[in-house]
Amino acid sequence: MPLSPRFRPASLALLLIPALALAPQAGRAEGTAGAFLAAREAGVMNDFAASLPYLQRLQQADPSNLGTLESLAVSAFSVGEFDLAAQTAGELAALDPANRAAALLLLAKAFHEGDYAAALTISDSGASIHPLIEGLARAWAQLGAGRMSDALATLDTVAGVEGMQAFAEYCRALMLATVGDVEGAVAVIEDDAAGVSTALNRRGYIAYAQLLALSERYDDALALIDTVFAPGADPAIDRMRAAYAEGRALPFDVIASPSEGMGEVFSVMANAMVTGRNPLEALIYSQASVWVNPALTESQLLIGQIFEEMDQPQMAAAAYEAIPADNVFGNAARMGRAQVLETLGRRDEAIADLQAMAEANPQSYAAHSVLGDFLRRDNQFAESAAAYTRAMDLLTEAGLEPEWQLWFSRAVALSRADQWQAAEADFRAALALQPDQPTVLNYLGYSLIERGEKQDEAMEMIERAVAGDPDSGYILDSLAWALYRLGRYDEAVGHMERAVEMEPTDAVLNDHLGDVYWAVGRHREAHFQWRRALSFAPAEDLDEERLRRKIEVGLDTVRAEAGEPPLHPAN
Repeated sequence: MPLSPRFRPASLALLLIPALALAPQAGRAEGTAGAFLAAREAGVMNDFAASLPYLQRLQQADPSNLGTLESLAVSAFSVGEFDLAAQTAGELAALDPANRAAALLLLAKAFHEGDYAAALTISDSGASIHPLIEGLARAWAQLGAGRMSDALATLDTVAGVEGMQAFAEYCRALMLATVGDVEGAVAVIEDDAAGVSTALNRRGYIAYAQLLALSERYDDALALIDTVFAPGADPAIDRMRAAYAEGRALPFDVIASPSEGMGEVFSVMANAMVTGRNPLEALIYSQASVWVNPALTESQLLIGQIFEEMDQPQMAAAAYEAIPADNVFGNAARMGRAQVLETLGRRDEAIADLQAMAEANPQSYAAHSVLGDFLRRDNQFAESAAAYTRAMDLLTEAGLEPEWQLWFSRAVALSRADQWQAAEADFRAALALQPDQPTVLNYLGYSLIERGEKQDEAMEMIERAVAGDPDSGYILDSLAWALYRLGRYDEAVGHMERAVEMEPTDAVLNDHLGDVYWAVGRHREAHFQWRRALSFAPAEDLDEERLRRKIEVGLDTVRAEAGEPPLHPAN
């Protein structure tokens, strides 16, 4: 359930940058300076797993150092070392009862263990975690302790805070559902003043559909499912729909305990933090949610995505692998893992897994589309085009129009597979959907210039691409290169120089600037740019052999050796 735009989660930044939380004196004990520096460096790199042994060494040398304890607890929790995190958080809380990090981690531990008395003690301890977390934790713990009236009264207080009403009321609906008050839960969701029904997330809609069916409002449940969920995307929802079509209600299973209710709270906070561009905080809340309720695979997927963003591919891969293949997020996790494998230089393994996924999910257009992307990057262009075609056919069979991105991706694959006629048709199909799309205009215009076809139209396309994305060095390169190919060398110089300013380490752009300089007689500068281009090699589309030959004998000789016409400025 999204939170109100006015809701801004309090930052946990000081708590969630473990290396910087280390107190200066942490490294002063004899023999620990190296551990201090290593832990700090690992934290700066977001490599929390690597920081743990160094932090443990510091903690052993100085057990009462608050900065070390906080960093160790948070780093351990960040990578799912929950037992170590909870033990350290307990030691930290004993020394600093109001410590925010310790309170949050111990609160997660209490709900993980179903220890509602401990959760109440922590939520009432005065440690400032966040008003939403503290209030909702108190409410769910009160419910767990059998104090339903107190829990509902606590929700009244939380709902009175600006921006928190919808989620507080959603929690009320979940609480009522867990104690069997189905009609009361539906009434809360459908109360326009509370705004719950307009702020539901995926799990919220599942809960709503289940409650409607339990109220024997099967038609409403079916209408909701058909509006929100795509058929075939989630077998569990398909089973729900089939049951409701037969007039059979299913048990309410979105949550089964107050602890799982608190898991929903942690999950929502994680998504709020991601939306607010606070990945470190989002990681902590995501880990809390899956510790409390391992079935929250949405949060597990988010953990993988956050680790990817933090440039921690090994941790990302492990997070994705924790999601079962038959889970609704199983394919998304496999796609994420494939991306990580490619980052690690294991593209063959990634493609093999994606091919297996596509074979196991023959009706999934996304599986075939993503496979096409990987095959294209692996220069398997004909196979890539075939995968895109399958994805597009599946969309068409479902009565959906493929988006311009699919047309464009297949066009690129076809053009690289030397199937230009089919590629051009796909480029133009993409433009029919998005006439001013700069990337498509640039690619098609550049390709036509390279082929010596439809030069006037090609230049017009590239100029429109530049107008649509004037800050793209690659599109400016296309404009400059088109002018160069047309013999308009003087005009090309300024655009090419600007393109290289925008992308100074791109080998192809530096090579192009060298050619343009040569064409206007600036031979010394041309050699300089060619050498710069070579220093950035290897690069896709860079002919290193030709580049070395240009450095050796100049562009005129290279063109003559290749049977190309001599450079000649346009009239």
